[in-house]
Parts: sequence; structure tokens; C-alpha cells
Amino acid sequence: MKAVIYARVSSTGERQSTSRQVADLTDYANRNGLEVVEVYEEYISGAKRNEERAVLTECIAYAVGNKVGVVLFSELSRCGRAVWEVLDTIRTLKDNGINAYFQKEGLSLFGTDGKENPYLAVMVSVLGVCAQMERENIAFRLNSGRAKYIADGGKLGRKVGSVKSKERKQEEYARVIRSLKQGKSIRDTAAICGVSVSTVQRVKKEFGL
Repeated sequence: MKAVIYARVSSTGERQSTSRQVADLTDYANRNGLEVVEVYEEYISGAKRNEERAVLTECIAYAVGNKVGVVLFSELSRCGRAVWEVLDTIRTLKDNGINAYFQKEGLSLFGTDGKENPYLAVMVSVLGVCAQMERENIAFRLNSGRAKYIADGGKLGRKVGSVKSKERKQEEYARVIRSLKQGKSIRDTAAICGVSVSTVQRVKKEFGL
């Protein structure tokens, strides 16, 4: 059976990488006799809507258009920021007879007998609500801590001496630079690499691309 891998992290550079997700899912595919025909890696915030996730959209379209048997995800949150988006992605795959496997949760859209997992929608809803509540709690704590820091006389913004070197930027924005060198537009590059248009414009200008 043909399979594609979709991996996502929130940012580029040294802080995060899709390599662990890809390696784990590739290992899963090998152990289960799946042929990985494409790997899609996206660098974009988990807070972004699915319509802003160009690589996820491309991945699903490829799976549908090429009769792929299963799309492999590291976890449910990779295919949507909200419960309804996750369910929408799953429905698209189900309507096209494509299985979905979520490694962290150990869930599949279809069982080995080819029948739809009757508990998947319930699990998605419960886990999605829990994840959303956790994001809201994290945001509340961050905003509360920031407000206290300012009230105590702290100043926000980049610290003196924290300006990145050109070499560091070249490494951090390697995907952006490569995309621009391939002739892709600023807007397409921003979508593919999961960064803002202004970031791509800045990189383009700084590196004379």
C-alpha cells in the first residue's frame, strides 16, 4: 500500500525540526509494509488555519489524486488547529477511501478489516477540546507573566547584542533562500516555508536574491 507522510513544526532553524516525525513515521511504514511515496514537511504555526497550510493542502490533494492508501501523521494536531478542521481533514480522506494514521494516539481512520473506526470522531473531539483548552491556558499564563514583567519595570523587545549574524540567518532561513533561488515568488515561499511575507522580503533583500 502506498503512503505519504505529513510532518509539521512551528518554526524553522535549530529550535525545531520535522526529522524526528519523519523518521518515526518512516519506521512505522517499514514495519507495516507501507511504501512511502512522498514526504511533506511544513514549517508553520499550529495556530494557523488549514487554509493557510499550503503543504498540508498539497499533501491531501496528492493523496486523493494519486490513490494513496494512507496518510501518516505524528499526532492529531498536525492536521488542524481546531476540532472541526481535524474532522474536516479526516472527512475528506474518508470520502476518498484514504486511511489516516495518527502515531501518538495510535488511531486509524479505518481498521485492518477496512471498516471505519466508529470511535475516531469521538476521540478527535475529546482530544481536540483538551488541546484547545491547553493552548488557551498557555496563552493566559504567558500574557499574565508578560503583564507582571512590565509592571515590575521590565522592558520587552530584543536585548542588546542579540542581533543574529548573517551566517546564523543563512542557516535559519535555508529553506526560504532555497525556495527563492528556485524562482518561487515571495508569497509562495512564505506559504511553503511557514513564515511571513515580510520575513521573505527581508531575507530576499539581505541576501540579494
